[in-house]
Amino acid sequence: MSEEKLNRVLVIGATGHLGGKVVRALLDRNKSVRALVRPGSDASALEKLGVEVVRGDMMDLASLKPAMEGMDALITAAAGYMRRRKTDTPEIDLKGNFNLADAARNAGLSRFVFTSILNAHQATYVPHFWNKKLVEDYLEEHGIPFVSLRPGAFIDQGQDWGATNGVRKGQLMAYVKPDARFTHVLTEDLARYLAMAVDTPEAVGKRIDIGSDRPVSLAEIAEVLSALLGRQVRVGNPPWWVFSAMLGVMGLFSESMRDLRAMARYTQTGQYVADTTRQSKLFGDVPRIEDGFRRWLVNIGLLETGRASSR
Repeated sequence: MSEEKLNRVLVIGATGHLGGKVVRALLDRNKSVRALVRPGSDASALEKLGVEVVRGDMMDLASLKPAMEGMDALITAAAGYMRRRKTDTPEIDLKGNFNLADAARNAGLSRFVFTSILNAHQATYVPHFWNKKLVEDYLEEHGIPFVSLRPGAFIDQGQDWGATNGVRKGQLMAYVKPDARFTHVLTEDLARYLAMAVDTPEAVGKRIDIGSDRPVSLAEIAEVLSALLGRQVRVGNPPWWVFSAMLGVMGLFSESMRDLRAMARYTQTGQYVADTTRQSKLFGDVPRIEDGFRRWLVNIGLLETGRASSR
């Protein structure tokens, strides 16, 4: 694999769960890292790592110019739909990313690494999926040298996708049908691939599926966790249709709940499955799903390092 070294990297969303791991992955690759951090956000952890912090906002185009100056590339892991702040809206995922694209083009950056979502082009009725597809199209149409990584469901989103406490009690929340298979990825793996994409010219202009070695259902995840922990983990109650009905009621009053319900529907279609051929070619061996869950259990303190193998 030939490499083009771009050493000065701007990270958007660096104070988040994924963004923080991206920063560390870049530092491990000896990159000089700058972080765009919104006014009022705590950047002390980044500063302790030696990261240069520049205050600005994706929704404020003028603030992006000084953040881009002197940079070779950027990686964005920001997501308005996650609503980490009360002021976050899906508009960040469109207008904010369009602003980033325009600023990157004006600054002449050599790489724009975008965190998208697996098969975003298929999920026309899932707002935050479709917004990712629209941003990919914008980058392509404006001739920006982009790489779009399209991960499946995060094993460790926010350290708890309804699983951390549940697994402690021996059960998973049934937020989709227990037999519906879909792709999962550990956040630290995605972060590493995002960092690698900066130096991978073969990836430019491509939309790359990111996942583990195979899709799995909640029932299969329960089996994997049971084997790793040496105790029974089950898909618990309430059943998935109760969760769906609950989201339907909440969706009457909340745009984000409507989005979440649409995502749950899409997850069960059988389309939320990665083709990891390109991932393997560009970034190396695709992790086994058992290894991803093993590392997650170690990270949350439910499994000792080396206690269980990935096979």
